[in-house]
Amino acid sequence: MEALVNRIWYQNHWAKWLLWPLSWLFALISAVRRGLFRLGVKPVEQLPVPVLLVGNITVGGSGKTPMVIYLVELLRQHGYQPGVISRGYGSEQQHPRLVNVGSSASDVGDEPAMIVQRTQVPMAVGQDRIATAKCLLAAHAVDIIISDDGLQHYRLGRDIELVVVDGQRQLGNGMLLPAGPLREGAWRLASVDFVVENGASEDTEQRYAMQLQAGDVQPLSGYAVLTAKQVKAVAGIGNPQRFFDTLTQLGYDVAQTQCFADHHPYCAADFEGAANGLPVIMTEKDAIKCRTFTLDNCWFLPVNAQLSANFSAQLLAKVATAVAQKTDR
Repeated sequence: MEALVNRIWYQNHWAKWLLWPLSWLFALISAVRRGLFRLGVKPVEQLPVPVLLVGNITVGGSGKTPMVIYLVELLRQHGYQPGVISRGYGSEQQHPRLVNVGSSASDVGDEPAMIVQRTQVPMAVGQDRIATAKCLLAAHAVDIIISDDGLQHYRLGRDIELVVVDGQRQLGNGMLLPAGPLREGAWRLASVDFVVENGASEDTEQRYAMQLQAGDVQPLSGYAVLTAKQVKAVAGIGNPQRFFDTLTQLGYDVAQTQCFADHHPYCAADFEGAANGLPVIMTEKDAIKCRTFTLDNCWFLPVNAQLSANFSAQLLAKVATAVAQKTDR
């Protein structure tokens, strides 16, 4: 089913026209909902600290998690105390809870577990983002909140909106759900503060370029060094081909690939006997879900977002303005 959906959304499959009437219905419902918030019928709740929202207008991965990590580190370098909130997609939690180093991905979600493992940033997850933000503020002295996703969660007041676009897939066939991958039309990009294109080589007037720089592969357990070049690549992310291409660019001979659904809940059986002795390399997001069982000859590849000095300066200027406005209220 996932393969068919990808063909419809990204390969111009004719079946998109069968779903087109449902996309119109989705557009109508979305427009009515936005209108209710714009007219004040549904209230927008403002938080006492600025909210920097990192989202997308497409379904699936676009590079938001490396972007969030980049922002955490950038803000810290300039004296801010950021915190992060997330829905915690894939977790079993319904009520707000804090994320700690070592938190289980099944409890808090794979991306939140990875963000905190990497940065030790104060973070909370929950389905109600307002309640989640209040949980975070009650537990930690943060002066700016980064919302991981939630662009369409209009109840959450936001001071800065940043959208990440996949440079390979772009906006797919340009249609709204379910005929296409869009949660909102392409028009939405014109209303946000920053559009970041994951994979672009340089900034343009409309978009800031983001590159993902790979680090050294790390073993899931122990301290071994990977010397073999022929490997099996495993990915359970929104765009696995990007990961496979990265390994090839790093000089690995990717002899086998295996794709799982985004946010796949791994178990040891997923790795039994399928690699034929080859080292297995996975993404860092996949690896965070494999800490509860022992895997030999398995590795993960960390990546770091890189953006221009111009982007950082523009972002920090927006943050400073948002902080001043909150202080004046």
